[in-house]
Amino acid sequence: MTRSRRKFTPEERLSIVQESQREGTVETCHKYNLSPSLLNKWKQRYLNKGVEGLKTQYKRIDPELRALEEENERLKRIIAKQALEIEVKGELLKKTPIQKKIR
Repeated sequence: MTRSRRKFTPEERLSIVQESQREGTVETCHKYNLSPSLLNKWKQRYLNKGVEGLKTQYKRIDPELRALEEENERLKRIIAKQALEIEVKGELLKKTPIQKKIR
């Protein structure tokens, strides 16, 4: 038997949590085919944050924004590498004595 991912709205989650408080966790889990750990997680979030805690926790990132962030990181690495090269070259120039030509 394959399990499909179901999505519950915050209102549905709230009604399921309230039903589990009235009828019991085991009966509610069997009725909605939920794991007890998921139901307990929803209860805990509801007790801590109220209805806001039952909303989805992840935020979808725009692909364009993600591409810009990756490019930004790549450019930062390039700049850091160049800055390091400049610093090393500067240190080498300080250490090497300049020889004067004798005529």
